[in-house]
Amino acid sequence: MTTVGPDTQGGIPQQPSLNVIAQYTKDLSFENPKAPDSLRPRDKSPAISVGVNVGSKQRSGIEYEVDLKIEVKAELDDEVVFQIELLYGGLFRVQNVPQQHLHPFVMIECPRLLFPFARQIIADASVRGGFPPLLIDPIDFVGLYQQYISRMQQQVQ
Repeated sequence: MTTVGPDTQGGIPQQPSLNVIAQYTKDLSFENPKAPDSLRPRDKSPAISVGVNVGSKQRSGIEYEVDLKIEVKAELDDEVVFQIELLYGGLFRVQNVPQQHLHPFVMIECPRLLFPFARQIIADASVRGGFPPLLIDPIDFVGLYQQYISRMQQQVQ
């Protein structure tokens, strides 16, 4: 006899599913504090630093809002050439993921889906600011999540 429950359909376990309901720019800032001097040709390239942060909150039983924050700063000789800050969000429907795997699933897979779009917005912002397109390297969201878990464990101790 086969039992049909919330995790099965006709005795077949339901596969985890992730659907993008919406994605959007929540906040975008481009600063070029030394313009137009910052646009002149230079002998060397600026040092680029990139910071990434992921946040999430449950909106309903199966819907999660995930924010991907990317901060970019280009500096040359201790002066900011340009700075970009982007807060890019998405609304996701997550189903059939076991509770113990839900948090890492949301914090890794959702920003992984958002990243290519956020990367393009950063590249477009740098071009529209008068600079070459800034193409951010792919981000290891698993490593980022592991760092987050380590910080949380240290705070508990």
